[in-house]
Amino acid sequence: MRYATLQEREHFYKSEIKLEKIEQWFGREKGKVNFAVIIGRHTKIYPEKYKDDASTTIIIDEYSSLEDLRAQILEFLPEAVYYDRNVYGENDVKLGQELAFDIDPENFNCPIHGSLKDKIKRLQGLSFCELELQMAQREAMWLFDFLEDRFSSVRAVYSGRGFHLHVLDKKAYLLSEKERQELAEQVKKEGFHIDEWVTAGEMRLIRLPYSLNGLVSRIVFPLTKMELQTFDPIHDKRVLPSFLDRVTF
Repeated sequence: MRYATLQEREHFYKSEIKLEKIEQWFGREKGKVNFAVIIGRHTKIYPEKYKDDASTTIIIDEYSSLEDLRAQILEFLPEAVYYDRNVYGENDVKLGQELAFDIDPENFNCPIHGSLKDKIKRLQGLSFCELELQMAQREAMWLFDFLEDRFSSVRAVYSGRGFHLHVLDKKAYLLSEKERQELAEQVKKEGFHIDEWVTAGEMRLIRLPYSLNGLVSRIVFPLTKMELQTFDPIHDKRVLPSFLDRVTF
């Protein structure tokens, strides 16, 4: 796993991103979806003309189609592409928010690399090892079971680093901020290592399925519950962009 170069990002978004799959992902939505990009906050890789904006979050709320969205992504060549979990109606009135859970491997206490606090002290806050990735995947499977007891439509997504769980029930979209916070606290009390601010709704952005995670050169990819159990994020060809030398895996 490594940073993707600007040339590799360009090739991916020109030739590999599956717009029809993205359209299917949002097919259930009735309102408008906003997108966002971060050009080079973590990788420090960015087009020179966007040097001053490399670390900012750039919102894409004006686009005519997914092809238009792709053209704007190609303009910025970002390290990350997100979508806003809020769903908007006319005059940008918020209709609801998709409920999501974020499990990142660096949040686990690793017997080799220590806690997140230890890694931050070593200036390695975003780093993770294969063992931590396995711990995150195992917890994502347990959380999937936990959520299925409470909701009817749950989907998993490999984020390129960790795992996201999306709840697509209508009642979940309509949860209040207080209800989201209470749910996040409940899940934390159950022992799950989630990013609470994502579930509570404070962080609205989440990685766009089928986009490229430029921090690790992996494709953000939806998984069924069965696939989540056997998924190999290191070697699975579905998440490897073509610019990686697959012979080495």
